[in-house]
Amino acid sequence: MSGDHKTLIQGHPSQYVKLNVGGTLFYTTIGTLTKSDNMLRTMFSGRMEVLTDSEGWILIDRSGKHFGTILNYLRDGTIGLPDNYREIMELLAEAKYFLIEELTESCHQALGKKESEAVPICRVPLITSQKEEQLLIMSTSKPVVKLLINRHNNKYSYTSTSDDNLLKNIELFDKLSLRFSGRVLFIKDVIGSIEICCWSFFGHGKKCAEVCCTSIVYATDKKHTKVEFPEARIYEETLSILLYESRNAPDQDLIQATQSARGAVSGLSATSDEEDERGLARLRSNKQNNPS
Repeated sequence: MSGDHKTLIQGHPSQYVKLNVGGTLFYTTIGTLTKSDNMLRTMFSGRMEVLTDSEGWILIDRSGKHFGTILNYLRDGTIGLPDNYREIMELLAEAKYFLIEELTESCHQALGKKESEAVPICRVPLITSQKEEQLLIMSTSKPVVKLLINRHNNKYSYTSTSDDNLLKNIELFDKLSLRFSGRVLFIKDVIGSIEICCWSFFGHGKKCAEVCCTSIVYATDKKHTKVEFPEARIYEETLSILLYESRNAPDQDLIQATQSARGAVSGLSATSDEEDERGLARLRSNKQNNPS
């Protein structure tokens, strides 16, 4: 640019200099910049020409995002590193460029700790309102399985097996959320409607199926709430919802074929992931080969 020229910077350590780092302006002393053995010491100790503009700003062609952190490190000899993995990587790149070995090593150590931290691979949102539920369902491209568990809404006593079956439904939900993590969004609702235990299945933002696990039974003197555990049907609907992973919704014939093929399934442990995938692949292939 017009007016830019190269010059040698020499001066007393207490002398202030103006820096323009990638468009971000900084004001610091030569003593700070030459405090340790790195590229900045070379630039500001008179051994290397630097580019300045007509107003006396020294131009450094680097991002200014983390240069303030660089300066603080040079001033104090230590610095609190960013919490974000990406920002630590960005700071590492700047530390390497300016040849600040101690800061480079600190960044490497921080990155090593981040990589060793346990990161949950399966996260199940616990919704707080119907509005939040709708936002989750509409904002994801994945199929959705929702389990409503709402035992406190019941006004009748339970049958002898109800509590056990309620726990079995919760256990199956947890197993499915682990098994299909990344492919299906599983959400849990504990404040919803008057239902006590109900599974809902959504594809492309619309409800495709529902499995209600509770009913009322009449004893001789009072009503009881019966909680069921239709494991095969729940598993069947979960497999069917996988057909909505693609952008094109499956037709009803393919869904019916999937449900028929899974009608004989007796439980979750009866099939493996590979068998599930082969079964779905066969159904899709048969449908393509016999479009009528």
